[in-house]
Amino acid sequence: MTVLFDNRYEGEFDDEFFSMIEKVALLSLQYEDFDTDCEISVSFVDNEEIRDINKRFRNIDSATDVLSFPQLTFEEDEIAEVNENDEIILGDIIISVERAKEQAEEYGHSLKREIAFLTAHSMLHLLGYDHMVKDEEEVMFAKQKEILNIANIPRV
Repeated sequence: MTVLFDNRYEGEFDDEFFSMIEKVALLSLQYEDFDTDCEISVSFVDNEEIRDINKRFRNIDSATDVLSFPQLTFEEDEIAEVNENDEIILGDIIISVERAKEQAEEYGHSLKREIAFLTAHSMLHLLGYDHMVKDEEEVMFAKQKEILNIANIPRV
């Protein structure tokens, strides 16, 4: 698995932070029995940038915590796009670190835990899950919780 990081946020992150994201992404793939020979990109932005992206691509003029842009539709006979290493290009994750900090404070846990949650959430979107209706939401949220428990980053 290749994870391409793009930090467009003002803060600096240490190697442990990036390793945690890679771990959660890999565990998400393994949990879903998906080929780990894949590529994802993870970008870190502020609220203003994620708001612009949200408006441009979803017609929603507000900041959000995370956006996911899957490259696969999981339709029958779909041919996946691959990179130069023959890895499936799974998609892009864009995280507002500013919003993640606000939510971590609101929920009473660490930024690390919030970013891990947003990573698991987005990975499931890249793997074809959604939460537009209650049944889908229950399935997706249960999977997120289990992935974070396996990663030993539970909600406390």
